This record gives sequence, C-alpha cells and structure tokens, in this order.
Amino acid sequence: MKCQIQKRIYSNIFSLLVISIVLNTVTVGCKEKKNDKLQTIIEQKEVNIIGEKKPNIVIIYLDDLGYGDVSSYGANGLVTPHIDNLVSGGIKFTNGYATSATCSPSRYALLTGMYPWRNKDAKILPGTAPLLIKEDQLTIPKLLKENGYSTGVVGKWHLGLGKGIVNWNKKVAPGPNEVGFDYAYIMAATQDRVPTVYIDNGFVENLDPNDPIEISYKENFLGQPTGKSNPELLKMKWHHGHNSSIINGIPRIGYMKGGQAAKWVDEDMADNFLNKAKNFVKAHKKEPFFLYYAMQQPHVPRTPNSRFVGKSELGPRGDVIVEADWCIGEFIKTLKQEKLLENTLIVLTSDNGPVLNDGYYDEAVEKLGDHNPNGTLRGGKYSLFEAGTRVPFVTYWKGKIRPMVSDALVCQVDLMASIAELVGDVTENTDSQNLLETFLGTNKNGREELVIEATTRTAFRKGNWVMIPPYKGPVLETQVNIELGNSDEYMLFNLKNDIEQKNNLASKMPEKLEEMLNDFKKIRGNDYNKTEQLELK
Repeated sequence: MKCQIQKRIYSNIFSLLVISIVLNTVTVGCKEKKNDKLQTIIEQKEVNIIGEKKPNIVIIYLDDLGYGDVSSYGANGLVTPHIDNLVSGGIKFTNGYATSATCSPSRYALLTGMYPWRNKDAKILPGTAPLLIKEDQLTIPKLLKENGYSTGVVGKWHLGLGKGIVNWNKKVAPGPNEVGFDYAYIMAATQDRVPTVYIDNGFVENLDPNDPIEISYKENFLGQPTGKSNPELLKMKWHHGHNSSIINGIPRIGYMKGGQAAKWVDEDMADNFLNKAKNFVKAHKKEPFFLYYAMQQPHVPRTPNSRFVGKSELGPRGDVIVEADWCIGEFIKTLKQEKLLENTLIVLTSDNGPVLNDGYYDEAVEKLGDHNPNGTLRGGKYSLFEAGTRVPFVTYWKGKIRPMVSDALVCQVDLMASIAELVGDVTENTDSQNLLETFLGTNKNGREELVIEATTRTAFRKGNWVMIPPYKGPVLETQVNIELGNSDEYMLFNLKNDIEQKNNLASKMPEKLEEMLNDFKKIRGNDYNKTEQLELK
C-alpha cells in the first residue's frame, strides 16, 4: 500500500512538473497556444491505458440471485429481458464466481480485491456490526477517486458501520464515505434486519429528532411487538429466525424502537434505489463516474411493488426478480438517454447463490414448478458446492465488447486489478488478478485457481477440478433445505464431466487429490479447518 501511494505521489508530481514546464516555456504573447497545451495535458490525464477516454464503470450487484435465475441462463417461469439484453450484447461468463456463498464476505472481496477468509470478521454481519473494511485499506472507489472519478454506492451495504457502538440519531461513521465513496445512499445491512431506514451520506433520512432510533440485537424494548409474540400483526409469516421487531407488518431480525417517520416502505424500495442510481448518473454525466448499484432482490423479505405482483409464475421470489430486471432496464435507459452507454463498462453479477425459504413463508418452494434457481448446479446459498458461489456474471460495453459466451474462470475479486489496469493504475498485495482482457473479451483465458468460501469453510477450484476438504457439521441445512458441502471425507469433482458434482473421485484419484490439497494449502495455509458453525440469523 505504501509503495502504491508513493507511485501515485510521484506520478502527480511529474504531472505538475510537466504542466509547469509547458506554462513557463510558452511566451506571454502566445496565450492562446498556452491554453491549448494546458487543455491537452488535462485531457491526457483523463485518458486510460488503452488510449481512450476513461469509461464510466457500473457494477450492478444482485442479492441471492442464482445461476439459473436469469432467463438467458436457463430460467423457467419468469423472463428477464433487460438482463438478457446485457447478456446478448456482452460477455456471458459460465464460470463466473463470487468469492463466498454469503453476502458480507462477497461484498468485502468485491470492493477490496481480498479473499474474505483473510479477514476473521468477514462473515454474515448483524445490522450493528462495525465497519468491516479498514479506513486505510485500498478499495475500488478509492482507487478510482485517485484517478479522477466521482464514486457512488446505492442500495444494500451490509459491510458494517461505525466502530461498534452507533448512535443512529447522529452521523453514522465510519461508513462508505470513509472507504472511498463520495456519495452513499444505503440501507445499513439487509432488508430483513433492523434498522429499517435509509442512510444518506451517514445520516438517517427523514429522521424526526423527537422520535430517536434505538437498536438492539440482544433484547427487545419494553412494549414493542414482535413477530413471535404478536402474529396477528403480521402480513408475512416468519419461518425461522425472523421473529423480532415488526415493521410494515413484516417481522425482522433484531429489535428497533422509534424512527417512525424514517422507516422505509418495503414495496417502494426498488423504485427508491433506482431513482437514486439514475440521479447519480445525471449528476455526474460530465465526468468519469463509478457506481456500485447494490440491489436488494431477490433477498428476503420479497416485497414486490404492486406493479410486479403476479408477473412471474414463481410467487414473490420470481416477481422481485422481474422487478429487478425492470429496474435494470430503466437504469440502462437513463445511460442511453444521457448518451453515456457507449462509454460505460457494466458488470452485472450476484453476491452468492440462491435460497428459497430463507426465513419467511412466501411460496418460493410451493410455486417453484420447473424452475431451478441453481441451474444444473448442486448446493445453493451457504454451500461449498458450485451453486453457492457460481453465479450469473456479465460484462457489457456497447461498441467495445463483442458479444460472446466465455468459459474462462473469473471471480469478482478480480475486478479490482482489472479496473486498475483499465484506468492506467496498479494494485499490489491483493488477491485480485488483472483479467481486463478477459472481461473485455480480447482474451479467452481466466485465472488458473480460486479459493471459494462458505460460512468460514473453504474449498479449491483449479482448472476443471474442485476439491472440498472434510468439514464437521450437518450435510443438509434442513431449515433452508440446502446441502452445505460438509463430509467426513475429501470430495474431488471434475466439473467438465460432472457439473452436477455427483461423482466423488477422491478415492479413485489419490494423486490428483494430493496435488489439489497441496496447491490449496499454499494459498490457504494449514489451518483451513478452523471454522465456525453456520447460524441462520
């Protein structure tokens, strides 16, 4: 990090020296030429490594969207035409991965370029968790700010806020603004966790100072109804874990008191985040910008706006995917209207694999029909099997990226180094690999190996092979009906021949297993089996 900062300081000093030389070597009588020279240098600072104007960069990050949840990836019972347009006009990656099978770790890796298992605190966070990213840590928005970009995040954060004790009635910091984002309009954690309010650049939106917010994840506040004690107040029934404070008729994780005027309306959330994302684009259209558009769909509680109720055959879970697709279409329309589409790199992906019943009864299981949110993959959210981390992954840049399907192995952790290359910068001491040519479709090769994580357990992908070490714990998490990848034995699969991971080759190919295990340990270390038990909370 120190070396990076020194390089950038030297670069800026050099730029100033060049400007100074230009200004001092041109005669006063050639004022017009001097201005032209200066303007040329300024424009050159806005040019990337491939000799073109630096593009806008947008990451559209969905929440719990499975490999098979998009129609262009094989979905049934719903249609996603706007995502499909990105797929058909860009690169559809068939081996695109999140680093983790749960949300907070994946988001950490995306923004920092670091494997989440390197940070012991990178796990599913409560709404009161302190900021997970260190304030002096390199992030994508920090890197881009140093290269002249305006940076923004809209949507789900879930990377912690503050330093452990937060007063929600004052400025909440540190947060996104302190790790590189100029603009941050977020929810603190998830839609099913308190506090159920929007936070605008550190301040709770619409907060009435006479109705202060109190938050606890340990005990309820006196006189406050809960999903467990007051089922008659519910419009959505809880299945497991979601039985604490009731907001808008929906029981949540954690307890909340006060802040009535600031509470969000769940059914309006998608529209609200969409409008903020569109406004950010319009406000920064004259300069390079980076937007991290972190959508909440199809995470629970699934609360589609009335316009989208019944738009799929899959109940609320399918309806919110259709709603998310519409939002993406409207966002792309804004880029087009502002004449920005041809200079905007768009990355669309998901934080982890799918889950049906994740705490509420919403007919996700009953209305599944022929739809398989996993595609042909095994597992799902929380799982070390493929469906936990292999997700839809699309890159799109109109006029720059040639439409194709790529089987290259790529990961969200690689966006850091690749974006740095795109804007003419470098990163050091991260797990991120520069795959810019792969993301732009000029190279068919991806990374050789990848460590994937699920609730502190890790596995190893190399080439067409994946190795899952033995882990204690249940084979099946019955509350969500997902195979977790736990076993008393090593598991070894050839994904080229066995994408469904049905044929464990560990006992038949001991030499290959030993090779995979040794390569895994070189990256992960020997203490990979120090894990924590999964808690659905």
